[in-house]
Amino acid sequence: MAESKTATKGASGVTTEGQGSGGAAILHGGDLDGARLAFPHAPEPWVDLSTGINPWPYPLPPIPADAWNRLPARGAEEGLREAAAACYGAPSAANVAAASGSQALIQLLPRLRASGTVAVLAPTYAEHAACWAGAGHVVREVAGFDALADGEAADVVVVVNPNNPDGRTLSVAALLGLAERQAARGGWLVVDEAFADADPAASVAGFADEPGLVVLRSFGKFFGLAGLRLGIALCAPDLAGALRAAIGPWAVSGPGLAVATAALADRVWIDATRARLAAAAAALDACLVVVGLRVVGGTSLFRLVADRRAAALHRGLGEAGILVRRFERQADWLRLGLPPDEESVIRLRDACVRILAGTDPSAR
Repeated sequence: MAESKTATKGASGVTTEGQGSGGAAILHGGDLDGARLAFPHAPEPWVDLSTGINPWPYPLPPIPADAWNRLPARGAEEGLREAAAACYGAPSAANVAAASGSQALIQLLPRLRASGTVAVLAPTYAEHAACWAGAGHVVREVAGFDALADGEAADVVVVVNPNNPDGRTLSVAALLGLAERQAARGGWLVVDEAFADADPAASVAGFADEPGLVVLRSFGKFFGLAGLRLGIALCAPDLAGALRAAIGPWAVSGPGLAVATAALADRVWIDATRARLAAAAAALDACLVVVGLRVVGGTSLFRLVADRRAAALHRGLGEAGILVRRFERQADWLRLGLPPDEESVIRLRDACVRILAGTDPSAR
């Protein structure tokens, strides 16, 4: 199996984006505490553009008092699963398992299979490879979907679609063909659709009955409520049932169930938010291009810039109180989330102009 040669590898042989050269930790998305330590003289308030979280969250509905003072009722979880199936287009609530964040599902799935081989389409979110390796599986990071489609053999294949951080999107037909091949050999195709809510055209959630197909959705990103901690798995009913049993009871809080059930059923807000995010992403692109940066990918929740001055930009923006995401494995990449307001756009634009004016233009 072909292994990605761009990976920075730790002792386990698995890519670890969290470690930089010489063991220096890279700031992960949303780590404002770490940013304040790294840039102690940065002005407040910070503008956090380091995540792919919607900066305009779903408005919290009224939460019943008993959601706070009673254990979540079975009917409340069933209501959430029904709302998730309807929102994502899954066949039924029987195809749904809910956990306290998609990270919990990423960590749990490897423990539901005997040790085997896993192929992760890279570069992508590092937690997939790390969790499968940590559970005793042999993990390879594969550069390019063609290698998978041409017969790379693995018990489990993991694909993030749309991908983080470049926004690469694979077609439904390509994914279903791969899922069929995996099922024929008793394997799984895990499709992480954490960023699919904004543009669901390439989602395979509607095919959750297909054997061996596991789709992961992250509630907090699109709905802007990452602190609620809710992840959804969509798969065939027998596997969904096994997941629910492994997750155990009361995995999602009562208030979380109330908020998420309302949000997933709010088609008006969902449609309006898709349009708002697309417009905001286009506006961010325009801002970045004006200051001389090249946008090479992303989704409507984040944009990816490629520039040889990325390290200087990351440092300069941090000193200006603006946190963006950098990547040790791809030193010329920066990922930027959506600025929440016009003041943030102006701070970003002015900081970029000032920083880039002090760099060598030939280094672009």
